[in-house]
Amino acid sequence: MSDQISMFTEEKKPTNIPLAEKIRPQSIEEIMGQTKLLEEGSQLRNMIVNNNYSSFILWGPPGTGKTTIARLIEKKTSNRFTAFSAVLSSIKDVKAVMKEAEYNLKEKNQSTILFIDEIHRFNKSQQDAFLYYLESGAVILIGATTENPSFEVISPLLSRCTVFVLQQLSDEDIIRIINRALEVTEIKFEFEEKCLPFLAELSSGDARKALNYLESIIKNTTEGQKVDVLFISKILSRKAMFYDKDREEHYNVISALHKSLRGSDPQAGLYWLARMLEAGEDPLYVARRLVRFASEDVGLADPNALVQAIAVKDTVHFLGMPEANTALAQLVVYLATAPKSNALYEGYKKAAADAQKTSHLGVPLHIRNAPTKLMKDLDYGKGYEYDHAYENAYSYQNYFPEKLGEKTYYKPSKFGFEKEIKKRLDWWKKLKEELKK
Repeated sequence: MSDQISMFTEEKKPTNIPLAEKIRPQSIEEIMGQTKLLEEGSQLRNMIVNNNYSSFILWGPPGTGKTTIARLIEKKTSNRFTAFSAVLSSIKDVKAVMKEAEYNLKEKNQSTILFIDEIHRFNKSQQDAFLYYLESGAVILIGATTENPSFEVISPLLSRCTVFVLQQLSDEDIIRIINRALEVTEIKFEFEEKCLPFLAELSSGDARKALNYLESIIKNTTEGQKVDVLFISKILSRKAMFYDKDREEHYNVISALHKSLRGSDPQAGLYWLARMLEAGEDPLYVARRLVRFASEDVGLADPNALVQAIAVKDTVHFLGMPEANTALAQLVVYLATAPKSNALYEGYKKAAADAQKTSHLGVPLHIRNAPTKLMKDLDYGKGYEYDHAYENAYSYQNYFPEKLGEKTYYKPSKFGFEKEIKKRLDWWKKLKEELKK
């Protein structure tokens, strides 16, 4: 492997190595957060273990291990290995290496692994240059990208590559990486309890960012110092808005948001929304809670509330943060100022209680479907009255199990659209009473 060319290799070994480089994993087992991708028997793990590669693309968020996997392959493979960054290199440089790879295939019967970081930075016509060399076997391409390959990699190239998806690292993964880094730091200090979760939140699943943050903290820390969240926020010039995500304060704040909306206070609703979003809460979690609120606390008093909530959920998916913050704010104000009703929520609870106690009761024969002769012979559907055939498109029938009797679960409130629903239910009730006579 002495003739390998790599952007990873330095002529002189520097002494001032960044922390992220010092603790970069040296084995598959040390790579955090990609358990499924690198599990025993997985395609990518088999390639690395058996040194038998086909072209692939690593797609995932920043700081999830794409470059680390490439480094590991460079270290272990007996193939010639060449690495470029599409940000720093021109396609001309890459073409020159591919020509050399073609020579090596012809003269030494050896393929070259070509790693292209940020492959999406090459435009569509530049990516065409890879195709011939992949087809000839001269080059085994490994691409890395943070962008969706379906949109950023040309179809002919994509069809020749397996796409491996790397997952965003969890807060737990980030904390484990930070702890591993702390073991090799020269200055020893003590983190206050909330510091590691705070750093994990700030890092947003990016291990490189987490280690860069840690390095900044180390440079401003003295031996034996006790470091707290406020100290970190000053060093990193970030707001110290940690609120114990996934712990008690997380649930306290979402409860405050929910109750502010139920109490029709859009001002407080905006405040608690901002507390969550500015502290790094997952905007989709907030959107899910607001969708629930739209049906639980507004319901049919304003049927459009759920439509608005789903539209904002889709907006969060489409835009991401921070652009989606105003859409969530719009929904918070809409829900706070909408008429309130928990009639659906209460009605369903009562129906669910009866359903749990009476699930053994059969469906009445007259409202069973009868798709076969046997079922008709057993009186399935017998006596059913087709409502559209009657005056007012209504014919009273009992739709409950006979032993349960008719029940009233949903009672509309006097607010918003439920006033109209109450009029409709009262009209049907009057028709029912007339038909019963």
